[in-house]
This record gives sequence, C-alpha cells and structure tokens, in this order.
Amino acid sequence: MAKRAKITTKAARKPAAKRKPAVKRAAPKKTAPELAVVQDTGRTMFLAGLGLYGKVYDQAQEQINSLPKQLQERRKKADKIYKDLVKRGEKLEKDAKSVIQDIELPKLELDSLTDRKKLEQQLKKAKARFNQLRKSVGLKAAA
Repeated sequence: MAKRAKITTKAARKPAAKRKPAVKRAAPKKTAPELAVVQDTGRTMFLAGLGLYGKVYDQAQEQINSLPKQLQERRKKADKIYKDLVKRGEKLEKDAKSVIQDIELPKLELDSLTDRKKLEQQLKKAKARFNQLRKSVGLKAAA
C-alpha cells in the first residue's frame, strides 16, 4: 500500500520565528543655538506669509475702491460715443433729404407716364445720387 501524505492544519504548523524589535534610537538633541535658528526660521516664514496676505488684501482694497471711478469713466465714454452716433445720423438724414429734394419727380400726367425715356433718365439720376450718398457714408452697394 501507498503511504498517505499527512495533512496539517495551520494550528499544527510551527509558528514562524519571532524577529527582534528594532532598536529605537533617540533623536539627537538640539543644542541651544541650533534650536534658536530653527525657531527664527519658522518665525520668519510665518511673517513672510503674513506679509503676503497683507499685500494681497491691500491690492484687493485698491481694486474695490477704484471700481466706481472706472464705472464713471466708462459711462462718460459711452455718452460721448452715443452723441457722436446721433450727430452722424443727423448728418446722414440731412444728406438724404438734400438728395431727395434734388430729384425732380414728374407730375402725374398721362403724357409724362408714356414718355419712358424721360422717366428712365430721372431714375438713372436718382440712382446716381443715392450711390454718391452711399459712397460718402462708406456703405457698400446693395446687392
């Protein structure tokens, strides 16, 4: 007969060998001058952070205080632009009225309606005036 392998459980196994605990070494003691340097460095870092906070706070206050002035300047600029646009509109209106007055419209008579050559000449004259006005304003020709 064949030999049977012995089945062992965890409880039956031998425990692993215990390791020795690592030796705790004490930190080297700081001398008085080294301790003073460390404290001084920490204090200066704290003061630098505090100074940075103060600078940021001052800049934020300056920006907040300058906002009303900037808003007032922008309002003045907007008013000036608006007045300039109104002046330009008045000029264009005046030019358009003068062009319309220069055009000779035929009286509504039956004879004048039959005279196509005369009507076409007046239409060409009106188109030329409007194109001239359009160029003086700087608009592109309509398609």
